[in-house]
Amino acid sequence: MPVTMIKDGEYTATVYKMIKEGRYGDAIHILSKEHQKHTKSRAALSLLGYCYYHMQDFTNAAECYEQLTQLHPEAEDYKLYYAQSLYGACAFPEAMKATFLLDSSTNHTKMIKLQAAIKYGEEDFAGAKTLVEQLPQEDPDYDVDLGCLLYKEGEYEEACKKFMSSMNVLGYQPDLAYNIALCYYSLKQYAAALKYIAEIIERGIREHPELSIGMTTEGIDVRSVGNTLVLHETALIEAFNLKSAIEYQLKNYAAAQEALTDMPPRSEEELDPVTLHNQALMNMDTKPTEGFEKLAFLLQQNPFPPVTFGNLLLLYCKYEYFDLAADVLAENAHLTYKFLTPYLFEFLDAMITCQTAPEEAFRKFDEIAGKLTEQLRKVTKQEARHNRDDDSLKKYVQDYDEVLERYIPVLMAQAKIYWNRENYSTVEKIFHKSLEFCNEHDTWKLNVAHVLFMQDNKYKEAIGFYEPIVKKHYENILNVSAIVLANLCVSYIMTSQNEEAEELMRKIEKEEEQISYDDPDKKIFHLCIVNLVIGTLYCAKGNYDFGISRVIKSLEPYNKKLGTDTWFYAKRCFLSLLENMAKHMIMLRDSVVQECIQFLEHCELYGKDVPAIIEQPLEEDRMHIGKNTVTYESRLIKALFYEVTGWNE
Repeated sequence: MPVTMIKDGEYTATVYKMIKEGRYGDAIHILSKEHQKHTKSRAALSLLGYCYYHMQDFTNAAECYEQLTQLHPEAEDYKLYYAQSLYGACAFPEAMKATFLLDSSTNHTKMIKLQAAIKYGEEDFAGAKTLVEQLPQEDPDYDVDLGCLLYKEGEYEEACKKFMSSMNVLGYQPDLAYNIALCYYSLKQYAAALKYIAEIIERGIREHPELSIGMTTEGIDVRSVGNTLVLHETALIEAFNLKSAIEYQLKNYAAAQEALTDMPPRSEEELDPVTLHNQALMNMDTKPTEGFEKLAFLLQQNPFPPVTFGNLLLLYCKYEYFDLAADVLAENAHLTYKFLTPYLFEFLDAMITCQTAPEEAFRKFDEIAGKLTEQLRKVTKQEARHNRDDDSLKKYVQDYDEVLERYIPVLMAQAKIYWNRENYSTVEKIFHKSLEFCNEHDTWKLNVAHVLFMQDNKYKEAIGFYEPIVKKHYENILNVSAIVLANLCVSYIMTSQNEEAEELMRKIEKEEEQISYDDPDKKIFHLCIVNLVIGTLYCAKGNYDFGISRVIKSLEPYNKKLGTDTWFYAKRCFLSLLENMAKHMIMLRDSVVQECIQFLEHCELYGKDVPAIIEQPLEEDRMHIGKNTVTYESRLIKALFYEVTGWNE
């Protein structure tokens, strides 16, 4: 029966049917109208509170149950539901106050459990533990609650044992399986965590097909399943978020994004804070503006994921919005000590200082680096003393890796200060000082290769660092960054190893052809960028005839090779050529000029939808949409060619 056709007094049976079918939104629509007509209707108000609670709309549920406690103070259940709704809405002080209205003789155990949960939510873990210890040890929630408290104390192994013990007593429960997975994640035992996550997801798919798991990833357009109690009880949202976090830690970024799209579909306003945070983080490369907006929005909510504050600040620094980072730090000083470790605070402080006082920033980074190198040496000594104890050795190796992962960003930030000044010899010295700790780290080796390459006379040494990176991925060579492949090819050419350069380029071409065969519409830029960098090299050496010709050929066919990055390399060569021609330092043959103009006309034709530059996500003064295209810029360069060469269209 359509909602609009229900007559007075007929709503109850229809609402019960809707509730049974899980159509809480439709039920709320009817009940709201009924409640407006009969403001003291106990049935309508009670069902309305029930529906709101099952939709996880705890604020509205609390309002309903508050009215019921006032209308029917003798009904103990309404008092309990009111307190539970306030707890669900994170209104912890109000929830605690509401528990004091409960009759302790009939609701003692429920009251203690709810009060313990409230204390836990307020991060008063000592208070929560005192309350949990008042529960009978045979109570099924006793071990679960203790497990949660042990987890917060960092006792992940003990917490895991408690959750497993509870699972043995209570049987399989998705929330317990998630808690076990979370413990394994915190212990960095990712395979064990993924095993429990996989079971949660498999059961969800089997038992709740109505939740449309994985359909969004498959490209099927499905409606929101809403934030129902059923969804909450499956622990699917938590499981997918944890799976995404694990894949992100393992640097499987595509799998991390897929985990987020696999979860049951909900509209953006229905998303929980953790999902919203993870979506922002995973999509920063493609949608940075949206990412910043989501993280800034989360920071205004209570509660928000603890890592939000640090991640927002780090991303501001990554995109060089140092003023915004400084403002957020100043405006949220009360969050600094709660959510930032001393290391992260010192690192962010040094990053922000880079903008105005690079020398002072370098000194601050040096202090942080000194503390970290001391920790690395200490762990190395401990590792040497326990080299026969496998468990201790494993722990020290893990500790060493964790300290090293904090040291590398500090080292790179120091190096960047001198890299920006093109003082490459000093950058090399900075890297050389860290050789003792970093010589096996991929990021360190890659950046050493880059700094050697930039010094012109150290191509042979650069090859020694680039080659192992390329050989590591030789069977899937397109997994290597295009600029690494390009720099290695140039290094081969500059050291007269042309055969090696040609072999590498043939390998890249072969893989690109295979991908084009499998996916004809996909744009692949690796070989194009390699040729562009080689062409740029010849232009830099003054051989514009060959260099420009190489640049032009590298972008054919234009519909597959013309992109923002490839246009950047190409236009640099053309602008360098025009500058030298304007100064009468070089002369070009007419045939080459004709070739250049034809190339620019092709770019004009195929570049209508290709951005000329990627603008910073939070830039206030945006370029005119018509000017930020390859078409617009290619017309400008073509006009300069006519002016400099005296040619007429």
